[in-house]
Amino acid sequence: MDYELNIDWQTFMESHWQKRPLLIKGGFRNFRDTISPDELAGLAMEDEIDSRIVTRFSGKWDVRHGPFQEFDGLGEKDWSILVQAVDHWHFPSAALMKPFRCLSDWRMDDLMISYSVPGGGVGPHLDQYDVFIIQGQGRRRWRVGEKIPMKQHAPHPDLLQVDPFDAIIDDEMVPGDILYIPPGFPHEGYAIEESLNYSVGFRAPNARELFSGFADYVIANELGSYRYSDPDLAFRDNPALIQQGELTKLHGMMQDLLDQPDVFRKWFGEFISQSRHELDLAPPEPAYSPDEIQELLSQGESLFRLNGLRVLRVGDTCFVNGEALKTPHIEAADVLCQYDEVTAEMLGVAFSDPEFVTLLTVLINNGYWYFDD
Repeated sequence: MDYELNIDWQTFMESHWQKRPLLIKGGFRNFRDTISPDELAGLAMEDEIDSRIVTRFSGKWDVRHGPFQEFDGLGEKDWSILVQAVDHWHFPSAALMKPFRCLSDWRMDDLMISYSVPGGGVGPHLDQYDVFIIQGQGRRRWRVGEKIPMKQHAPHPDLLQVDPFDAIIDDEMVPGDILYIPPGFPHEGYAIEESLNYSVGFRAPNARELFSGFADYVIANELGSYRYSDPDLAFRDNPALIQQGELTKLHGMMQDLLDQPDVFRKWFGEFISQSRHELDLAPPEPAYSPDEIQELLSQGESLFRLNGLRVLRVGDTCFVNGEALKTPHIEAADVLCQYDEVTAEMLGVAFSDPEFVTLLTVLINNGYWYFDD
């Protein structure tokens, strides 16, 4: 099913993106759930999938992490089950991500789906990323507060919350309603009746993550091996004092690595194209040969991209799941980045290049693209 958003993107970007929360009544017209509560529970039983159950019984919060064996004893109120990256594992649910692609693929993260019984929720909290919350079956009350400094506390080691707040949005959401919440705005949602919620989250790496990832790249590629030198070293009155000129030189050694555009682009492409969650990889058996790939595409077959696979372009290089695509056919590689379904015609002259077909074969045999059997 194709989902069409009832939203004026230009107005939204100018007035709300990373600025103000927005409740979009009827954001998806005639909304139909992509998954059932039983299917969601089944995903929470899988080893590869991140899931948790959040409860609040007798005023006490608790968090249990999957995979789960059973769901007995939870009762009829005050609990939720939450499953991350459902778009990686459930094909119909992945369709909910597509209407948001205009906000940039590299910023998009995953689709989290929650099922809650009456009273179920995770309490008042803050997120440091943008999120669109889509109401599925049932009704849920949502409150959003103003962005002001708030202290966080942990009623459970795996649960950060904030104190009660005054609401600037306080409403019941029904199927098809969408709530957009920018980073830093406190919010809380409680199910009024059995409910499904779909959360489209966006990545927001912090400087610590960027430096850590860049440092790993520098080490793995043996960059920056040159050492500090000081041929102009002079005697000093205080041998314990590190002089400003020395600090400037050390800072420059580190800055030089960041100031190399090619190095930075290649690192960032590898870094940001890696998925934070497991992928539902199923490499074909037996593996395809390049001749088989060329024949199937020549016969009109389409290639489909694996759900959740991050395929991004930085400059003239395209990256797939943390690896650069080494090919001179930038336009064909860009087709792989832009489109979920690819045909031979879309690949243009690259389809006649044996080296590109060989590269494509490797991607298919890795399970990144597949033919729809």
